[in-house]
This record gives sequence, C-alpha cells and structure tokens, in this order.
Amino acid sequence: MDAESSPSHLNFENVPAAPNLPPVGGWKRVILLRLLATIIIGSGILISFEGVTIVIFLFIIVVPFERLFPRQKHQGFRRPHLDLDIGYAMAAPFLNIIALTVGIFVGIISLAWIPGLLIAPYVAMIPSQYKLIAGILLFDMTTYWAHRFYHEIPILWKFHSIHHSTEHMDWVSGFRAHPFDGTLIVPAIFFLFAAGFSNEQVGFLAIFQIVFGLFLHANVRFRFKLFDRFIMTPEFHHWHHSNEADAIWSNYSTFLPLWDMLFGTYFMPKGDRRPQIYGVDEIVPMTMAEQLKYPFEGVRNPLSFLRHPLRSLWYLIRHPLRSIARFFRFSGRMIKGYLVILKLMFRSATRPWGEKYPSAARHIERDESYSRKLEI
Repeated sequence: MDAESSPSHLNFENVPAAPNLPPVGGWKRVILLRLLATIIIGSGILISFEGVTIVIFLFIIVVPFERLFPRQKHQGFRRPHLDLDIGYAMAAPFLNIIALTVGIFVGIISLAWIPGLLIAPYVAMIPSQYKLIAGILLFDMTTYWAHRFYHEIPILWKFHSIHHSTEHMDWVSGFRAHPFDGTLIVPAIFFLFAAGFSNEQVGFLAIFQIVFGLFLHANVRFRFKLFDRFIMTPEFHHWHHSNEADAIWSNYSTFLPLWDMLFGTYFMPKGDRRPQIYGVDEIVPMTMAEQLKYPFEGVRNPLSFLRHPLRSLWYLIRHPLRSIARFFRFSGRMIKGYLVILKLMFRSATRPWGEKYPSAARHIERDESYSRKLEI
C-alpha cells in the first residue's frame, strides 16, 4: 500500500453524516422504554433522595481523582451508558424495596441460617471485644460463596450479569445491578442473625460492604500493591470485572482476599499488566427496563393468571381437578429447579482447586477473529 492510499492519508471531510435511522424496535418502543425508566427513577426519588445524594457525593469526592489519576486514560467522563448507571443510582430506593422483599424469601430458602444456628453456641462464647472481628470473617466468607455461586450457576448468573455488563469502570458503574442481584448478601445476613450477632453489627457489615464496593469500581490508577493479599483494592476488583480469559471466575471476595486464596480463585498477575477489557460476552440490553426483564427471558410468569383473574377463577370452578394437577406440576418444577441449583452449588464448591468452572453461563459463540480489544 502506497502513502497516498494508506488510512492515515484518507480525507474524511466530505463523508456524509450517517442517516438518523429509528432504533431497533422503532421509536414507539424507545419512548415506552424511556417512560418505564422514568417511572422507575421517579419512584426512587419520591421514596427518598438518598440516591441523588450519593451520586452528588461520589461526583464530588471520586470524579476529581478519576480526572487527575485515570486508570483508563482513553475513557472520558461522558462514557457510553453513563446515564443508565446514574439512573440506577437514583432508582435505588425503589429497587431496594423490591430487593428486600425478595431477599427475605431468598434468605429463607438459602438455608444459610441452619449453619448459623449450629454455630450459635460457639459464637456466644466469643468475648464481646472480638465479636465484630469474628462477624467480619464469617460475613465475608458467606458472601464469598454467595458471590461465587452467582457467577458459576447459570440461573443466578443471569441476574448478576447485569452488574457485569458495564464495559467502563468508574465512580457510578457500581450502581448498575438487578434488584434481585441485591439479594447476594442476604444469606450472609441470615447466617449472622441466626448465629447470634446483634442487629447493629450485622447492619454495619452490610452497609460497609455496599459502600466500600462503590469505591472499588473507580477509574483510578492507584494499585496499593502492599494490600493485595490482605484487603480488597480497586485493582483486585477490576480484575474480577475483567473479561480477559485468565481472569474469569476469580476474585469473588467482597472484603478479604483470604477466601480467594484459600479456595483457589485468587488472581493478581505479576508485573505491570492491568485489566483492559470489561463487560460480558452475552448480549445484554442497555436500557433499564430491558435489563430488569433480561434474567426472566424464556421463563413463564407464575402470576400470569392475574392478567385475567375472573377467567382463571372460572377455570378453577369448572375444572378443579385440572387446577389441582397444575398446582402440583408447578410445585414439582419449583422443587426440581431448587434441587438443580443445590446440585450446581455442590459442584461449584467441590471443583478442584484452581479449575475454571466450565458450566458458568458466560459465553456466546463468536467468530475466532472477534476481539473487543480492537474497540479500545
């Protein structure tokens, strides 16, 4: 290729602008999705200004460091889908109510409270000055396993994939999460309550874990190498979000890297290598309404009978035996699904040390030439 025809010498001044085509699904769909997002965000603001306050606080405290000491220098402040993540932050009070409602159910069926009851007599023997330390260790270990299961069990990963779908780590990216994904720490909370820890201690640990996690997503170049094996750092958590092959299924700890080192999921490469590619290979939609629906694609709505309550009631009166049979079939499917999850949890927990988990729902088929590295 000669100098005149090389890309560096091409003149793009006369290239016409791209046509303003309607988005996929048409403008009616776009308007509907934006309306739904506005309702969700508006509900969160009406319930509490907490989300708005946190956004302002993080903007003032974290953004200056990101501008002065950026990890990814190419990443601008107005990066793609910034509005989506800010929307999640403002909608948090509303989404948290949904998460709390579902979380109670998840906490019960997780059975995490059973081992809590078993160790309660031993927890009662711990001197009060050491009880918080014991609580941190137990809470962090339980959260580690919950987080690991969310990555390595396909049905759980569908919810957690929303949080990992962000391809830009910064001050507000940590807010993007499905409300059902917020149940991640509920088994740990039930475990500690059953073990006999006080409301104040459990509440402190839960709030600290959430707030601390927000700062770990920041786009800052600080590495804190001395702390890599003692406490979570932004570098540790950025590798967890990385979509690079050798970093997948690693760094599940939420406070102490100890658990990753013990259970073979610790990843912190030596030298100057740093994570460059984030996100997931799945095609996750990039609107709030579609992301909230995404984990339920292909799942039949168990409350579909509420769409036509009178028709459903009439069917129940006319065909009582069929209705009873439907109920038992539905219950059977629920029990079967729960047993499958328990089986996958056992498989995840007992896989050989350091083995990459092959059944996690992460990949979609790509052409061998496909590489998101080219987009950075």
